[in-house]
Amino acid sequence: MIQEYQLRVLPEVAANEQRIKEYLIQEKGVSARDITATRILKRSIDARQRTIFVNLTVRAYLNELPKEKEYQETVYHNVSDRPQVIVVGAGPGGLFAALRLIELGLRPVIVERGKNVRDRKKDLALIGREQTVNPESNYSFGEGGAGAYSDGKLYTRSKKRGNVDKILNVFCQHGASSSILVDAHPHIGTDKLPRVIENMRNTIIGCGGEVHFETRMDALIIENDEVKGIVTDTGRTFLGPVILATGHSARDVYRWLAANGVEIEAKGIAVGVRLEHPASLIDRIQYHNRNGRGKYLPAAEYSFVTQVDGRGVYSFCMCPGGFSSGSQRSPANRSQRNEPQQPGVPVEQFGNGSGAASGRLGE
Repeated sequence: MIQEYQLRVLPEVAANEQRIKEYLIQEKGVSARDITATRILKRSIDARQRTIFVNLTVRAYLNELPKEKEYQETVYHNVSDRPQVIVVGAGPGGLFAALRLIELGLRPVIVERGKNVRDRKKDLALIGREQTVNPESNYSFGEGGAGAYSDGKLYTRSKKRGNVDKILNVFCQHGASSSILVDAHPHIGTDKLPRVIENMRNTIIGCGGEVHFETRMDALIIENDEVKGIVTDTGRTFLGPVILATGHSARDVYRWLAANGVEIEAKGIAVGVRLEHPASLIDRIQYHNRNGRGKYLPAAEYSFVTQVDGRGVYSFCMCPGGFSSGSQRSPANRSQRNEPQQPGVPVEQFGNGSGAASGRLGE
């Protein structure tokens, strides 16, 4: 039999499966002999009061063992002999587009101007060590996109982003911890994300797709107002319908589109600044404890939202206990402080403008 329980427990209880079982026995009247396994389904921290609690949704297996996986697996069939679709960019948009194409019975061909996620790391090291920036392989360009070496946070305030749970399950299927299905603000972790990205690429290739690195799209092939394929800087052309997943930094792509009469519409842009706080300071404030977070709590986070002259100002990126790195275009050394910092980014939202103007402002 399977039973689910809503628990409100202290952090040291939430961190230990045996303690959770003991809580179920003592507080919920579950027989110790009946509990064969437990699984945490949801987890969030309640730090509103001086005593910190962890809210858990726990599934208890009574006299039986779990039969299902911790995540839902998507089946990807071989599409070697199916019509091909060109995907420009191997960031998260491009990788998930390719996986979705396989689900739909189409063969994805990814072209990525940067390097694979492992070789790309060497170019990032040169930014900090020698202040040398490879314009095609940096923090913006390369397999995994701009977030490949960040904290791997997977949180959105938007309620219109489609099936978020499926995305999380796909990440788990490719090597991410199942904890991302549990935590209120999940993150994969910088150390694990490159391997997850590699596994996604291997799935695409294993199903008959292609991935071409160091291959930059220079132009679309357009005939009678219909996109027929792309031309690359290697001289090779790829034919088929095209999905542009180039990211916001591929300004050459948007300039080409504007120059060649392709109708594009600029989104509103967010101009931001970075705020940094010592992680220990935020821990003491958020957890109401002069000694910080202690052994069982993660680095604390916070969000900031307000209105100034009718415009929203809010923190959209929070890296609890993280470090600051140099940007992709203006090399800088990693933050040399004696403890992690807490970057938050309040931004101001601006209205739509022309595509070219927005691109220049982004630079």
